[in-house]
Amino acid sequence: MQFDALYSLAKRRPTPLSLRLFYALLVVSLLTALPFVAVSVTGMALPTVIQVFTTRFLGIFVEAVPFLLLGSITSGLIDAFVRPDDIVRVLPRNRYASTVLGSFMGLIFPVCECGVVPVAKRLFTKGLPVSIGISFLLAAPFMNPIVFASTLIAFGFGEVFVGRFVVTALVASAVGLIFAFSTRGTEPLRPESMLDASAIVPPRPKLGAGLSQAMATASVDFFDMGRFLVIGCLMAAGMQTFVPQEALLAIGSDTLSSVLVMQGLAFILSACSTVDSFLALAFVNTFTTGAIIAFLSFGPMVDIKSALMFLGVFTRRTVFYLILLPFVLNLLAGVVINLMLGYR
Repeated sequence: MQFDALYSLAKRRPTPLSLRLFYALLVVSLLTALPFVAVSVTGMALPTVIQVFTTRFLGIFVEAVPFLLLGSITSGLIDAFVRPDDIVRVLPRNRYASTVLGSFMGLIFPVCECGVVPVAKRLFTKGLPVSIGISFLLAAPFMNPIVFASTLIAFGFGEVFVGRFVVTALVASAVGLIFAFSTRGTEPLRPESMLDASAIVPPRPKLGAGLSQAMATASVDFFDMGRFLVIGCLMAAGMQTFVPQEALLAIGSDTLSSVLVMQGLAFILSACSTVDSFLALAFVNTFTTGAIIAFLSFGPMVDIKSALMFLGVFTRRTVFYLILLPFVLNLLAGVVINLMLGYR
């Protein structure tokens, strides 16, 4: 499959100059028209729109980038010190049991939704099965001690904390199992995310050399994933600035629509999983418990910035399913919780 992907890339013809000029003109036109559209949609003066957009972009970016850095450093350490046989040795032989176990790997790698992507990519290059990596990717932003603590501080040990834990584990495991049943080998991965079985595995380096190698790998992963993070933050800030959230809040009052609205807000707001509990706390008296839990479980799995970062690891078709499946399963879980708690 890796050869096929490289071959198809080699066959691709260069983009004609006229088409490139058309794309450039289209981008310039959109950038020119956007401020006027923004003013008409928001009703604010242009300087105010720019200020609000910039503030929200920087807020999302500054909140996310330290965790991307932490994830990139973890990725570098994995690249330097973890060998493919280490992965095989610690995993259960049964691939379905190991897929469920992947949902709890965040206890070992405590990273949020920004940092987990480079870590998962590095684990894939070390031979981690795709289904296990997907379970880890979706669950780890909550399944780590830091987010456990923030959720407990915000909500205490009750139905929201327990519901978030259960829904996250079930959804992540279910999506991982779907991929375990329906895909083969490294089919969902981009070529650069695959294990090169023909490569000679070097001996494990000494500490100093290994740390140097880890930092070099971390810098590559940081800038590779960082481009998707910047684009995602720009899109998230744009959605927060130009989409009137009051209109969304007005329809979030019943069993189904409340869950849909909160999932939409989770995707748009792109809040880091370490602080999203305090954001959700502001909606407690407005939205149902199922909607709050769906917000807290779906948001860390998929938001605008992480969805774009997935494109650096998986094929486009896989990314589509990595958005659709968690959305549908979290929606179902939120509605079931509402019905169980008597919200109609």
